Amino acid sequence: MDLTALPYRTLAIVRGTDRQAALRTVIALAEEGFTGAEVSLTTTDALWVIEQARRELGPDATLGAGTVLTADDAARAAQAGAGFLVTPGLGTGLRQAPALGLPVLAGALTPSEVITAVEFGASAVKLFPASLGGPGYLKALRDPFPTVPFIPVGGIDAKTALAHLAAGAAAVGVGSPLVGDAASGGDLTELRARAAHWRGVLDRTVTA
Repeated sequence: MDLTALPYRTLAIVRGTDRQAALRTVIALAEEGFTGAEVSLTTTDALWVIEQARRELGPDATLGAGTVLTADDAARAAQAGAGFLVTPGLGTGLRQAPALGLPVLAGALTPSEVITAVEFGASAVKLFPASLGGPGYLKALRDPFPTVPFIPVGGIDAKTALAHLAAGAAAVGVGSPLVGDAASGGDLTELRARAAHWRGVLDRTVTA
């Protein structure tokens, strides 16, 4: 599973308090073309959401688990049907991923953390929180790490998404500016409108 070949170069981050709403959110995003999604393990009944979404979307969907902290998190997410893992840092969840045969988007911020993430087998580096350094920081990191795929996460909206992609990001991870409150019971019509807006913005420079 190639985490750098996401539609609209966007990884949707689904996090909410209602498991049925979270499931509907994942499905609606897929219907709107955003087939790359991570369900944060902080979501209510996240493993159930992943399992049901996998059943609905099929084996080829780019569906993963986020906020993977421990080896146990990684194992349970894999069992539920996650096709990739996302970590906020360099914990045992990252180190367990190769044993599970899953690609992992590993959270890192500093050059030393990027080196460690790559050494542990990260498929891509989640530059987190991206809002601390902005596109300029990403551009600076790409000088010593030109072959590392970076996916900035944290504080990404449509405007900053374009700036990070222009600075060399392989993709961007986005939560509330795209998902809003849909995963906690918010209006799916509004979610679809946000998805259409996001597509329109990224279509200016990104081929789906």
